[in-house]
Amino acid sequence: MTVPTTIPRPRRRWRLGAAGGLVVAVVAAFGAMTTLSAHAAETLLSQGKPTTASSFENEGAFPAAAATDGNTGTRWASAFVDPSWLQVDLGTSSAINRVELNWEAAYATSFKIQTSANGSTWSDATAAIAGQAGVQSVTVNATARYVRMYGTARATAYGYSLWEFKVFGGTATDPTTPPPTGPTVPPGGSLGANVIVFDPSQSAASIQSQADTIFRQQESNQFGTERYVLAFKPGTYNGLNIQVGFYTSVLGLGQNPQDTRINGDITVDAGWFQGNATQNFWRSVENLSLYPVSGADRWAVSQAAPFRRMDIHGDLNLAPAGYGWASGGYIADSRISGSEQQYSQQQWFTRNSTIGSSLNAVWNQTFVGVQGAPATSFPNPPYTTIATTPVIREKPYLFQAGGAYQVFVPNLQTNASGVTWANGNTPGTALPLTQFYVAKPGDSAATINQALAQGLNLLFQPGVYHVNQTINVTRANTVVLGLGYATIIPDGGVTPLQVADVDGVKIAGLLFDAGTTNSANLLVIGPNGSSANHAANPTTVQDVFFRIGGSIAGKATNSLLVNSNNTIIDHIWAWRADHGNAGTYGWTINTADSGLIVNGQNVTAYGLFVEHYQKYEVQWNGNGGRTYFLQNEQPYDPPNNATWRSGANGYAAYKVADSVTSHEAWAMGSYCYFNVNPAVHSDRGFEVPVNSGVKLHNVFTVSLGGQGVIDHVVNNTGGPAQGTDTVPVNVVNFP
Repeated sequence: MTVPTTIPRPRRRWRLGAAGGLVVAVVAAFGAMTTLSAHAAETLLSQGKPTTASSFENEGAFPAAAATDGNTGTRWASAFVDPSWLQVDLGTSSAINRVELNWEAAYATSFKIQTSANGSTWSDATAAIAGQAGVQSVTVNATARYVRMYGTARATAYGYSLWEFKVFGGTATDPTTPPPTGPTVPPGGSLGANVIVFDPSQSAASIQSQADTIFRQQESNQFGTERYVLAFKPGTYNGLNIQVGFYTSVLGLGQNPQDTRINGDITVDAGWFQGNATQNFWRSVENLSLYPVSGADRWAVSQAAPFRRMDIHGDLNLAPAGYGWASGGYIADSRISGSEQQYSQQQWFTRNSTIGSSLNAVWNQTFVGVQGAPATSFPNPPYTTIATTPVIREKPYLFQAGGAYQVFVPNLQTNASGVTWANGNTPGTALPLTQFYVAKPGDSAATINQALAQGLNLLFQPGVYHVNQTINVTRANTVVLGLGYATIIPDGGVTPLQVADVDGVKIAGLLFDAGTTNSANLLVIGPNGSSANHAANPTTVQDVFFRIGGSIAGKATNSLLVNSNNTIIDHIWAWRADHGNAGTYGWTINTADSGLIVNGQNVTAYGLFVEHYQKYEVQWNGNGGRTYFLQNEQPYDPPNNATWRSGANGYAAYKVADSVTSHEAWAMGSYCYFNVNPAVHSDRGFEVPVNSGVKLHNVFTVSLGGQGVIDHVVNNTGGPAQGTDTVPVNVVNFP
């Protein structure tokens, strides 16, 4: 048998589906730094409107428009003078009820909100206000076309600096009032009709029939709205082959994988796509013991398809039948007694597991904390192996104890390898469902807010949820867990979910699908300026996925923004769609600058998949960062270099800020496939400051089939990735 060692082909370009969902209202306060309130029937009037300022620290770097662009990663900064002002032209006279200012550390100790009908004659809409770093909400009762912040005293020797200046119209509550309290919501609840629970007493034929029915619906349902969980109670099941389609999660309900045994297979193949597995997204398997009929189970997937807490008695084949194309995936906390068979997988990431051996490698096969992994040999063969995982907490998971549902939260580990359940129960804490609110599509904003205000955790039923205001998680140690790819779509340009700068929040198992009105971010961990140390109890983001376009013509400036220190990112896929339903993707349709921005210090990322964004796809601004594995494709669709970026050939996939003095990353690949215009060039895959504290290991670039060129790997190091042979250009260490 001949096994391919390179896969010289582009990925994914087809169409299908639609989406729909939930309404959530929110109120929050980010500690002493933030004052927010509930706002009903509001309209954001200022975003993208003409904005001017009295002065600039550097107009090219910190323009006035940066304060109204909906991007909390850009800002306006004035000259170092008093007074200074920033004003926005709403375009027409509007009723104004509130102004929200997102101050950088250089805030105003005293300022007013002023309004004008003509932009020249101004009236005070407020008395003098004492500013504060972070988000500040100001009630206004005025009708005007022009609104400005007029600063008279600065907190620092620098100027005034605003990440965002937002003007709202509509009705609002007093911003100093506490969150609204409504009727107490009951904890717990049904997991919903789309969580299909199987019992060992059921016949194999009955279970197989139900599973086959769901698979037939979901096999090619790439952009549909249906979501499913197939859950197996503890016990033994014989003669099953559970095929897993889109938006389907298969899981065992035991405390540990060995509690639920399947003598059979759980299969992902690519027959629906002519043997090409590069679009086998959005499916998962978890917490089962599997005895494959043929001695090898097949899990041929690409992005957003986690394989967690699995006990495989035999081999695991990660390629489709016929060894067709496949494009990367993720394994964690799993044991494979036989061989982890990469075959045609372009790249793969395995963490904290035990394997008998590894077979084959294409471009980037990475092992962190994996017992039995091959030694590092990049680039030939391209194995990157790191013996232990410096800091990790495994993903929370649903299980049953005494017939009742609970959510298990594993403990934090340091310098760990192997599975958590090898010598007994995974160390951690079981939370009864009475400590959760089970959200379901159609829940009101008030219900979700009240559940959080009561101190409940959140468990989302499978389904699609629309939110018209931000879900704010403000309590330390809150668990937010989605089942069956629960999907959250923001309406009206809101940020759908934001976490305060608190300890130990766990966000897992969610898909954020950008709405048709641009959102600044889809998930925010900590407000701007977060400074607390969370090393002892970090927030975790696990199996969280972001989609811009494909299903609907979504837009979001950035997908994941991490401001909190010590955050752990453990498997994300941030995807600006390169294919999908007609009219949902294209250079000017599903616009998105970046997939991940990290401002926090000492943030660790395992298994980053970030693709097709239009500027720097990963921007790392905080010190002490570590990344273990990145799979990236640059945007397919720049019309030409001048459109993509004036004055330079495109943007690097991974940008470490020039101000960063300590950063380290391993096993990162960036590919180009400029199919709209193959003459497009990208200057480089990776861009980092040159100093002894910033280190990259085992990084590479590839031109897929010669569709475009990446001129260098890191900065100006490494030759061009080009030509139809699809051969990587490797840099083992930089500098």
